[in-house]
Parts: sequence; structure tokens; C-alpha cells
Amino acid sequence: MRQTTLSVALEVKPESYDHLSSLLDKLRERRDPDPSGGTGPFADFLTRVPAVHFMSLSVFPGFDYDPLFVIEANFDGEKGPFWAQLESAIGPELRAMLRCCKRPLDNDGPLFDSITAKDARAPIAPYLERRSLTPTVFHHGNRGMTRDRILAEHKLFEATRVELGCANVDGPNPYRSLTPRQIHAKLRAAVHPDFTWLDETAPKRIPLAQNIGDWVRLIGFIVAAVFVLSLPGLFLSLAMPWERYLILLAVVFVGIAMRLKQIGVALPGTAVATRFSFLKFFFSQLIPLVLFVLFYLVVAVAIGTPLSMLATARHFDAAWHGMVIWLLWGLAGAPVVIAGIVLWLRVIERRDASQDAPPVDPVMLREMARREDWIPQNHMGSLVLIKPGILRMILIRAGHRGLGLVLRIIARKGYLGSMRTIHFAHWAMVNNRSRLMFFSNFDQTWESYLDDFIEKAHAGLTLAWCCGVGFPPTRFLVKDGASHGRQFKEWARHSMAVSRFWYSAYKDLTAEQIERNFRIAIGLRKRTLSDKDAALWINDL
Repeated sequence: MRQTTLSVALEVKPESYDHLSSLLDKLRERRDPDPSGGTGPFADFLTRVPAVHFMSLSVFPGFDYDPLFVIEANFDGEKGPFWAQLESAIGPELRAMLRCCKRPLDNDGPLFDSITAKDARAPIAPYLERRSLTPTVFHHGNRGMTRDRILAEHKLFEATRVELGCANVDGPNPYRSLTPRQIHAKLRAAVHPDFTWLDETAPKRIPLAQNIGDWVRLIGFIVAAVFVLSLPGLFLSLAMPWERYLILLAVVFVGIAMRLKQIGVALPGTAVATRFSFLKFFFSQLIPLVLFVLFYLVVAVAIGTPLSMLATARHFDAAWHGMVIWLLWGLAGAPVVIAGIVLWLRVIERRDASQDAPPVDPVMLREMARREDWIPQNHMGSLVLIKPGILRMILIRAGHRGLGLVLRIIARKGYLGSMRTIHFAHWAMVNNRSRLMFFSNFDQTWESYLDDFIEKAHAGLTLAWCCGVGFPPTRFLVKDGASHGRQFKEWARHSMAVSRFWYSAYKDLTAEQIERNFRIAIGLRKRTLSDKDAALWINDL
């Protein structure tokens, strides 16, 4: 089953900010009736929403805009059934919260009126579904693992711990004298009666159709990007003799390169040492790049030749030959276009203002700290203004789109590269794309989480967040930026709001433990293992 991440962002009436915050606090402390009574720090009653993995309700205070109420949800399946489940669990509370929000001025206004009127009984799920935002970038840590599967495999893990620890409490542990293969066989026989689903074939975490879809979307995005970048060359080549066209490209490219050499260096005090080099990266990707250019030509010629035949009434041979030549002229101009964009970007970056000491409300900071580190997992929500400018908006949209598609390809085994602490994370744009939200559910402390990002994924983090007003100085979208550790952390803290309501369906499990449980379950699903596979498998016990 596909995992879904989305959010709903609703403007709040300024006078209702405190009331909405108090409603969130009350909901957070609510529990199902149980013998122990009292209130607790976690909203365990949401176990009745069977699809949800993580969910948060936050309200960001208003400075440049009115306050913003955000529902962030990560769940299994489609959004329609999820909102219906959520309404059945906390419908009255959500309706009271929606009454604190401003009536939307678009076509959803009448629907909002119908659910927030006095004594209204109309379902709120359709309104939440209509106002759902699709993330611009998202990452699913334990991709393809449904909530039910995560919980079931953890129960299996606990059963294996009991069996291994209590196999013979009055004498030597029988497992100590067995080979890995024998341990597998004995352990499987011991737990199998309580876990008969071990005989079933394990569901594919990433089904074939989803896998193909990920690759098709990424390739389609790259092909479209290359075509757009080659458009200036395509049109210019029609208007100029090819000799003058090539001379013009060479002169402009050299001019841009010389200017980039002058302004490409970091501004004083903003450089962060890194081994990353664009030239090294380019040459390391040269072979895939050449193969991709050939692929692009094949696709573009296949699409363009029939169109050329229709438009010019030429025969097939003449049409496809002319199309190949024309596309090559366009590709020849693409490096110049890219260099021009990079130069434009660098000029803008040099004029950007960053915030060296972002103010953080000490009361809010204490409230954030008070709600963190109660369990192995934590949560953060951030909201920042997006820097203005047409180039910035185009690059951030294209960058987020490309980054999101790449993540779907490279982050398939439970982790984001060497980072093993993220469950769900996503960015989304709100307020007519003038503000950028970020939400993450992660393991360990907030400090260690950002340290992990800064050390291992600062380039991707800088790409995703560099459009934020006050972000540390960047170079070429991916350099420096988040590598300014202290400054970046202060900027991130400044942009955060208190996680007033946050729910985790498996609050004691880290992303690493979920993958460990998965590997153990995969081994136990097999009736027998080879000596080599068994030797690897017992490392997770």
C-alpha cells in the first residue's frame, strides 16, 4: 500500500490564536478511559485511526501573515478514507478548531460555512480533503512499510527476544550450541504458531508499477528540463547561419565563464570547506550524461519527426534528419543557457541578506524544549518566507521537483543515504507559494538530527531550504548554506513553532529498528536459509 504525506494549512483569525492553542493542548492531553486515569504526553487515542503513522497539529504565530493552523499527516492509502477515519476519532475537536480559522475567500467558502456554523453537523472530511496540500519534496524513511506491518513485525521481534532469552531458564541456552542455520530453523518453529502469516509471501515494499512510475517521472522531468534549456538554441539556430551561431555560443560562453570565475568565489567569511567540486561531479557523470543525451535524442526525434512531417510536408527521411540536426543545435546552446542561469543566480546570491542572529522567543524556546525528547522520536515544524524573484521561484520549484523525484529513486531501503533517523519529512508551499513549510518526524534529539543533516546531506538541505528569507549565505544553490552549522540551527529554531499536538503510532521504534525487524521477519518467512544467508541473518537478532 502506498504511503501518503500531506498537510492542510488554514489561516487563523488573529483573535482566536490563544483559544486554538488551548484546544490543541487539551486534545494532546486527552486519553481513552483507562484504569490508570490521568492525562499523558501522547495522544494514544489516535490508535483508533488505523491508517496513520505520524500526525501533528500546529499553529504558527503570525508576524508577516495571520497565524497559520497546520494539520500534517503521514498515513497509508488515499486521503479520502484517512480524513473520514480522523473525523470519526476527533471530529468535534477538529470542528471547534476550524471555527478558529478564517473563512476562505475562494470557492471553498460555502463548504467552510456549512461545517462551522452553529450546531453544524455536515462532515468536515470533504473540506479537509479539498484543502489538502501536496508536498513539493517528501521523504519516507521506511518506505513501503504499512503501519500494520511495522507493528506486526515488531511483535515478532519481541517474540524472538523472549524465545532466545527464555528457551531454557534452568539450564544452558540451547541456541548457543547451534549453527546459524539451526538457530533459524529452531527459532522459526518456536514462533510460527503465533505468527502464521510467516507462511505468506511478503508484500513488495515497492510494487513494480510504482517502481516504473518513479523512473518514468524522473526521466520525463530530465527530458523536459533539457528540452526547455535547449529552446533558446533551437530558435536562434533557425535565425542564424551555423558558423555565426557557433561563434556566438563560444563568445558568450567564454564571457560568462570569465565572469563566473570572478564572482564564483565565496564572499568574505561565508565559505565552508568542502570536497565537493562541480567539475569533478561533471566528469564523474560524463558517461551517464552521454548516454542520456543519446536517449534524449531518440525520444525527441521520435516525438518531433511526425510533427515536422505534418508541419512541413516533408518525407520521413528528410524530416528525421532535419530534426536530429535541429536538436543538436539546441543541445549545443544548452550549456550557454545553463551558464547564463548560473551567472544570474550567483549575482542574486551575492546580494542576498542572511540573518546572523535570528531572534527566538525564550518562552517559546522553553516550551519547545519541554515537549522534546520524551521518547526516542521527535518532531519539528518550520515555516519561512520565500525570497522574491522570478528566477528564484523557477529554480526552487524545479529544484524541489527534481530533488523529490531523485529521492524516490535513491531512498528505497529505509534510509536517506547514510542518515538512518528520518521516518517522514516533507516541504510544502503555502500562502500562494510565498511561504515554505517543513515538517519532519525523526529519531534522537533535535540537535543530533540537524547535525546529521549538516554533516551528511547539507547539499540537498541547502537546495531545499536556500529560498528561505534569512537562510545562511549560499553558493550555486547547494554550497555553503546549511554547512554554516550554528547559524543554520539558529535560523531553523527561529522558524519553528511548538509541536502542541503530535502523535506517533509506534513511539518506541526508531527507523533503524523498523528495518531490523523487517530483515528478521524476511528471514523467518523462509522455511530454510543457506549457511551464508543464515550467518548474515543472525546479526540482526
